[in-house]
Amino acid sequence: MAGMSPIFRRKAARAPEDRLVTLIRKPGCHLCDDAQAVIEKVCADLGVPWEGKDISEDAELHREYWEQIPVVLVDGEQHTFWRVDEARLRRALTAD
Repeated sequence: MAGMSPIFRRKAARAPEDRLVTLIRKPGCHLCDDAQAVIEKVCADLGVPWEGKDISEDAELHREYWEQIPVVLVDGEQHTFWRVDEARLRRALTAD
């Protein structure tokens, strides 16, 4: 039958390399350094890319997150702030 739409899986599993962890931090922040160490370890183990963003260089991020720094996003959604739990981040990145 022509014109039928293909059927897509409702939620496709995402490969680690298709995920993205974002660390929103500020200079001279010890909690940020701690968070980055956890992110670097977990992302290296799982093959997940990560990026760092500095709130002192981005007014919008500063307005949104300045009371919560460091903030960790997974695929653009807030995962946690202040302290990063390694096991919880690992679970978030390996869940379907």
